[in-house]
Order: sequence, then structure tokens, then C-alpha cells
Amino acid sequence: MNPGSPQRLLPVTERTRHRRLREQGSLDRDQLDAILGAGFVCHLGVTVDGNLLVVPTVYGSDGSSLYFHGSVASRSLAASPDAQVCVTVTHVDGLVLARSVFEHGVNYRSAMIFGTPRPVTDPEEKLAGLRCLTEQATPGQWDYARRPSRKELAATALLALPLDEASVKIRTGAPDDGDGEDARLGLWAGVMPLRSAWGDLEPDPLLPEGIGAPAHLTKRVGTAAN
Repeated sequence: MNPGSPQRLLPVTERTRHRRLREQGSLDRDQLDAILGAGFVCHLGVTVDGNLLVVPTVYGSDGSSLYFHGSVASRSLAASPDAQVCVTVTHVDGLVLARSVFEHGVNYRSAMIFGTPRPVTDPEEKLAGLRCLTEQATPGQWDYARRPSRKELAATALLALPLDEASVKIRTGAPDDGDGEDARLGLWAGVMPLRSAWGDLEPDPLLPEGIGAPAHLTKRVGTAAN
């Protein structure tokens, strides 16, 4: 958010109202965008044939909608077009190790998006959604690799979920028992940070000699993954 610009707030609904750990909740829309922008894998909660499923899948956000692969959700929507889903994105930043096990916790950034996804059927929008999804995971790959054929595009289930109803929670900092009775136990307490980074590229064993990795991939080696 630019200095001086008005803060964008998320609307509060019965599903997004922060009831527990309210101090970790946020209504800042920019924080929602940051959480979504830092990842590319979400967990999709959906009911299929009467069974509740939570399915990991890749996604991309364009700031107004979340695009994600949704073959399982498409089956549910075919039977019930108004079916609701819940999509969750979580980043773990560290373990909070307190003096007592009861006070242990996790530093994290998390977003939950609720709503009815829309099957993307228009070929141009589907291409745009798949580009959004691909570029979020690997910037530069859409222009490097072969793009989907008409047949592949028709066989791909892509859903769009508006970012109109979302809940954000973030926890940072040290344990909460530093000024309590357990502080006299003489035990170490603090945070064990968790950081992930992209590793060295592993070429396909069938890759012919002389084909080097493109710059948009090599420059990510060693950089933070979220």
C-alpha cells in the first residue's frame, strides 16, 4: 500500500468474523493480496457426492479472483451449481517454543476465501487464468513453454473464485509467557524460524545435451520460496 493511500478493508461476514485469537486477525486487503501472492498451492474444501474433501491444488490470483484447477470441484458444481467452497492458503514462518507446552504455537500467515466458484469456459479467459496460475508459480514460464492446445484447453477444468469474502490471520513474534510464572523455570524460549528456498535445478534425464536452463529459472535458485 502506498503511503497516504486509504487502507482497503475486507468486509466482515458471519464466516469471516474473527471469533478466536482476534488479535491475530486482520481486515487489511493488502495483507490478503500479499499472502496469496507469496504462494501457489492452496487447499480446496468442497463436498462431492456427500463427502467432504480437502484437495491441494495450484492457484493464481489476479487481485480480484482466485483461479485454480478444479476437476473435483467441477464435479460438485455440475450437480449443484450453487455449491460453496472454502479455499485456504497458509505459510508457516516458524515454531514458537515457549516455556510450557501449552503456550507453544506457530508463526504463520493464513487466508481463507469463501464463496461459489465459477467454471471458466470462455477460451480467452481460460488462457488468461492459466497464465495467471503459471506465472504465479514460475514467472516467465508462460512465454517460455508451449502453451495449451485447443484440445488441452478443453480438457482443463479451471475455476474462478471471487475474493469478496475472505478471512486473514497472522501471528508473529515471541512466546506469550515471558512475563508469567513459567518465566522463573529457567528454560529457553523463543522462535525457531522456518525458511524455504528454491534448490538447484535438476534437468530431465532425457534432456538432450546443449539445452541449458532459461534465465528465469536459474535466477530463482537460492531465493526464498515464499
